Amino acid sequence: MVMLPAQAANDPTLDAISAAVQNVNNMQKPRAYLGMSAIGMDCEAFLWRNFRWCGPSGGGFDAKSLMNFEDGHRTEDLMAARLRMVPGVELYTVDPSTGEQFGFKDLGGHFRGHIDGAIRGILQAPKAWHMWENKASEKGPAELAKLKEKHGEKNALKQWNGTYHAQAILYMHYGAMERHYLTCTSPGGRMPITSVRTNADDAEAERLKAKAERVIFSPEPLAKISDDPAFWKCKGCAMNAQCHTTALPAMSCRTCLHATPEKDGDGRWSCAKYGADIPLDAQRKGCDGHLYIPALLKRWGEATDASADEGWVEYTAADGFVFRNGPRGVLSFESKELAAASPAEIRDEELNKVRLAFAGRFVQHQELAA
Repeated sequence: MVMLPAQAANDPTLDAISAAVQNVNNMQKPRAYLGMSAIGMDCEAFLWRNFRWCGPSGGGFDAKSLMNFEDGHRTEDLMAARLRMVPGVELYTVDPSTGEQFGFKDLGGHFRGHIDGAIRGILQAPKAWHMWENKASEKGPAELAKLKEKHGEKNALKQWNGTYHAQAILYMHYGAMERHYLTCTSPGGRMPITSVRTNADDAEAERLKAKAERVIFSPEPLAKISDDPAFWKCKGCAMNAQCHTTALPAMSCRTCLHATPEKDGDGRWSCAKYGADIPLDAQRKGCDGHLYIPALLKRWGEATDASADEGWVEYTAADGFVFRNGPRGVLSFESKELAAASPAEIRDEELNKVRLAFAGRFVQHQELAA
């Protein structure tokens, strides 16, 4: 039998599929709001940076994770169809008055959530309306069943996944319902399937709302969950480098010291430099007047001086080295340059001589490729 070449063990077509899935994801625009589906996460530093668009475009997920999300969406539709097969069950996955998914918003439109559905007629409580969510997980049904047996049905969701529990609590609070019904199946809807019902908790909902308010309106990054970059919750995090090294986020209005999320309006941001609201598309691009929020540069140096008229902030490193974030000049760097460089590179005398002699600038590798 003729042996196939060693490289044939990998299918280039399947590799191309993975690349295409990731490429589509990387083209997605970052979410404009803080999601109720995320607020239960432990790390407020991650939540703040995510809301401020500090992470990779598209969320930084690999192809495997993206395909898992796709499984989840399709399984949700399948489970909804199955629930509707039960006589007496009413399940609404879209608002009949709008044809859109049910959603809630608060805190000036910066805090939002969208539910899978609202259900009535489940056999164990046929008269009560429940918020409905479906989760697809290989191990989830078995894990949830064990926790249900050990802690009781009403406490099982919190024991299983704090983020899902927070989501359920907020949806009940904003939807004025007293019960939440979560179904959990494997991706694709195979057996086993389990479910849990959870009670409303307005006190917990208010605590989560206060957390969201803190994340949204804090002008600086909030505390990290750990100072150890190798901590298991930090190790694989998309924000690891920015939290624990000198890496900087890409330039956008949300990382600029001039921009503020406003408490009135519907997701409104304003710019102190130009005295105007910032449209969403403009937020993503930023402008030539961008100056990093000084706390984002704390590993580079401490902000020691500034000029609003000339548009710069001056920083002093621990060893006395002084540089500016502002118009390009001698030891003065635009935000795009700082994002592309490192503290060592902006100190390099030869690099700076070339940069100034030829009107050059530091650029990202992606810019070079383009």
